[in-house]
Amino acid sequence: MGRKWNNIKEKKAAKDKNTSRIYAKFGREIYVAAKQGEPDPELNTTLKFVLERAKTYSVPKSIIDRAIEKAKGGTEENYDELRYEGFGPNGSMIIVDTLTNNVNRTAAEVRAAFNKNGGNMGVNGSVAYMFDSTAVIGFEGKTEDEVLEFLMEADLDARDIVEEDNSIIIYAEPDQFHAIQEACREAGVTDFTVAELTMLAQTDVNLDSETEEQFDKLIDALEDLEDVQQVYHNVEMS
Repeated sequence: MGRKWNNIKEKKAAKDKNTSRIYAKFGREIYVAAKQGEPDPELNTTLKFVLERAKTYSVPKSIIDRAIEKAKGGTEENYDELRYEGFGPNGSMIIVDTLTNNVNRTAAEVRAAFNKNGGNMGVNGSVAYMFDSTAVIGFEGKTEDEVLEFLMEADLDARDIVEEDNSIIIYAEPDQFHAIQEACREAGVTDFTVAELTMLAQTDVNLDSETEEQFDKLIDALEDLEDVQQVYHNVEMS
């Protein structure tokens, strides 16, 4: 899975050159997390997780502080967390997570992105059962044996540990995210290249070059939507 996750990150990095879009999405996510609980990450695990993710995308401190201050100010801007499921070309499966202050607008825009790019919306549960919610934590400077040792000492389990090109990627249960990160820090890890709670497909599909190009356009159309935070799929990208 390590190679797969690195490929996903490389693809996203290539597409996400519009950093203002990334920062806007994180600003919204940080605001929602801070408003739903305490605006202090040490007292709000959801906010703490979002800030850990933001670090791996180099989100500026000014963006983070502005979103938290907005939440502290008691702004009556409310967002709903909604998930949409659908199918792309050749039966490929897609999950779309959104934060929206206008449910009707978001539903219409997501449906239009599917319809205009060779896909179609599915009903709730039509796709998600083929994915596993997974914590993914990546860093450099440790070997697989060293990681296994300090996780065992902390009485923590991982689904998988992949070592590749001096980089480690740990796949684990979502509820182990913070504990594993803390164990990594205690073992001397200071920076994380990946810190995600994601949806990983149980099985991947391959598309021919022409179909993959169409699939890319569908994913781009979904990710470009203002209300879309994350898009997951089961296509093995070339």
